[in-house]
Amino acid sequence: MRLTTKTNLAARVLMACAINDGRTLRSVEIADACNASLNHLLLVVGALQAHGFVETIRGRNGGLRLARAPAKISIGEVFRVFEAGVPFAECFSPDTNTCPLTASCRLKSFVSRAVEAFYHELDMVTLHDLTKGNCGLDELLFVRDSLSDAYAKAALR
Repeated sequence: MRLTTKTNLAARVLMACAINDGRTLRSVEIADACNASLNHLLLVVGALQAHGFVETIRGRNGGLRLARAPAKISIGEVFRVFEAGVPFAECFSPDTNTCPLTASCRLKSFVSRAVEAFYHELDMVTLHDLTKGNCGLDELLFVRDSLSDAYAKAALR
């Protein structure tokens, strides 16, 4: 199984927001921290906002932040949102299936159960589980306040 780029970016955005809890982040800050294309990230942010994972604030001091506590965001729920339109195998899509074995093949039912087991495991993982006490992630995704950085540099002079 391979996750789509959008699912991967969604997880990165949510983790960045959780690490910077209580702050409003700009999409460009998250894109820089996550080594992601801003255009792709903006599409993902739109979907995260539409599904109630983040809230966006317009304007000069705008950006995004979590709409729910990290402990209330299930990773399985996030993955389902972004993977829902992607069939696991050709036979999972009635519109594009050309497999001649479909009528007699039993593999689809076993794969369906395996995919559900995968999501079931992720349903038990929250954003809090991924970020709380994760010093390495904190170091990578914590966005320093540019104003505070400017004051600190000025104080050193």
